[in-house]
Formats: sequence, structure tokens, C-alpha cells
Amino acid sequence: MVNGPAIERVFREEYGRAVSVLVRTLGDIDLAEEAVQEAFTAALQRWPEDGTPPSPAGWIITTARNHAIDRLRREAKRAEKQAEADLLYNAPAEPPDDRLRLIFTACHPALARHAQVALTLRLLGGLTTPEIARALLVPEATLAQRLVRAKTKIREAGIPYRIPREADLPNRLAAVLAVLYLIFNEGYAASTGPLIRDDLCAEAIRLTRMLRTLMPDEPEATGLLALMILSDARRPARTDASGHLIPLPAQDRSMWDRQAIAEGHRLVRECLRRANPGPYQLQAAINAVHTDAPSTQSTDWPQIVQLYDQLLLYAPSPVVQLNRAVAVAEVAGPAAALRLIEDLPLPNYHVYHAVRADLLRRTGRLDEAAAAYTRAAALTSNEAERAHLQAQRAGLR
Repeated sequence: MVNGPAIERVFREEYGRAVSVLVRTLGDIDLAEEAVQEAFTAALQRWPEDGTPPSPAGWIITTARNHAIDRLRREAKRAEKQAEADLLYNAPAEPPDDRLRLIFTACHPALARHAQVALTLRLLGGLTTPEIARALLVPEATLAQRLVRAKTKIREAGIPYRIPREADLPNRLAAVLAVLYLIFNEGYAASTGPLIRDDLCAEAIRLTRMLRTLMPDEPEATGLLALMILSDARRPARTDASGHLIPLPAQDRSMWDRQAIAEGHRLVRECLRRANPGPYQLQAAINAVHTDAPSTQSTDWPQIVQLYDQLLLYAPSPVVQLNRAVAVAEVAGPAAALRLIEDLPLPNYHVYHAVRADLLRRTGRLDEAAAAYTRAAALTSNEAERAHLQAQRAGLR
């Protein structure tokens, strides 16, 4: 029997692909999304009785295409509408770069950066509006307005659905990299549900590999791919059999994917041969140091602090300062790290309160640590993270 969760899994894995196939032919994002949503509604009605089709993705795309054809033909008051329907009916299978075309469309410079990121997460990652709002730390109503305005801008400005010319690629790259990074982060530490969403991690890595093929000489694309691969290599050890979070110091490093780590290290060496490495390259280098160590105690923490110092020069932010303080705690002690983070403007960032709680615990300030763990647990919407933080608080007693 097919149930809601099974269809939801197909939605997570195939939504972006289905939308990109229809956008390529229709040139209308709203119509493509509507058709795909209608296809999933039909799946909810038919799959429980008929069973899962041999190719769920193919069924969704075919059904969505038929819905779009029917709608266009119903609205065919002009000859060109009928022509659009016929074109869609005879459309070829999805070319391998379809989703990459959609990313560059959503990341067009005519759109504001926050709109670029939100739209691509919606179209490519299949994230819901609440999930994107949490990922971007903005109110849900604000996020919904951004999505509507972005799609309207694309339609009214006639923004083309294509990969830009080579001369235009560098100007569009920063937004594309930011989008891919956010998709990966949503998979690596999901806003809701299980801690890890394998589908989003895999999709972000796949799209970044595709981007790197398109731009083989772009070191930041290489750096981002290395960062993703090295982070994802630790995935098997990040949760136990029940889905409970296992923090880095307690992870069984023999479970890390050594083949992926070797690839990530090779990519880091490749991009760091260049002068003035960018933010993604530096973050990849930090992850390379982590994955090179057999234990937390043997990690080269001074080197990590130095890499964070470089990162702060290129991408200064309170989150980078927070991450640097975690490394400082291993070099100069938790009290020194506490002094570095006390004034950081991150009141609603659960990781800030979790880090602060751990540092307070290590300095013996248990009442303050308990309050910080409580605050961190209240701010996260991920069940695995919340359960871990609550367990840490309980362990103080």
C-alpha cells in the first residue's frame, strides 16, 4: 500500500526535476508548478489503490505534462496557445542540465539576492514556504511575498530559461553558489523532521558537480564541491540507528566515507594551489583538517583557527566568529572562547545558544548552561537537534 509519507518522499526527490522539465517547454514557472502539484495530488488519489508505478518520477512528469496540456488547450483562445500545448506534448526527455538552467534563471541579476535564493530553493529543492522561511531566518509571510514577486519579475521581464553566455557566468556565479550551499545545508541539518535529508544533500552535490563541469576553472565552485563532499562524508556517523544526533567528538570516525574524503582532499589541494582562496575554498580546507584527524583531540586546532582568521577577512560574519570561537576553545580553553562570543548579535540562532551552553558547561557554570540549552532547544525546529539539546541539559544534573 502506498501512503502519504511514501508519496512525500517522491515529492522531495523529484519535484525539482519535474518542474524544470515543464519550465523548459512552457516558459511559465507558475503553470509548471501548478501542473506538478496536480500530478502529486493525483498520485495521492491513485497510488494507494493502483500501487507505486515502476518509475514514480516518470509518472509524475507525464501526468504533470498532461495536466499542462489540458489546461493550455482549455485556454486555447489564440492559435499560439494551441501551439504551446502541441509543443509540450511532443517535448523531448529532460536533458541533463535542465535543473541547472532553472537555477541560472532563478539567479538572474534582475532579481534581488534573497529572491534568487528563495526561488531556487522552492523550484529546485522542492522546499515548502515554511521550510525556506526557516532556512533563511525570515517570516513566512515575507518569504511568500518574495516568491510571488520573483516569479512575476521573471514573467514580466521575459527572463530567458537558459544557461548564460560564458562572458556572463562570473557575475551570476555568486548567487548560484549561495543557492547550492543553502540547499545542501537544508539537507545536512534539516529544518524539520529527521536531522539529515539525504535527497537534498545528494541533489546539491549533483548540481554542484554539474556547475563545476560547466566552469572547470572556477576555484570557488571547486571549493564548494569539496566542502559538500567532505561534510557529507561524515553523514553515516552523525546519527545512531534511532536517528539521534551524535556530535563530532563522539562520532565513530571509522564510519566516515574514506573514498569521499579522499576526493574532497584532492579538490581542496587543487583549488588552494591558487592565490587568495575564497570563502568556500577556506571552509573546505577547514573540513579537510577535521577529516584528516583520527580524533577530536588530535585535530590541528591552531591551523583551523588560522583558516577561520582568513575566512573572516573574506566573509566577516557573526556565524564565522562563532565557529572560530569553537576552535579557539580547543586551543586556549572554553573561558577564552566565551569571551569571544558573548556579544555576538545572534539572539535567535539556536547554534549560538548551543555553543554557549557547551562552553558554560565546560567552565562549570551549570545553571547558566542549563538556561542556554533550554533556549537553544526552544529555537530549533529539528526534532533530533532538540532531543539532543534536551539530553545535554538533563545531563548537567
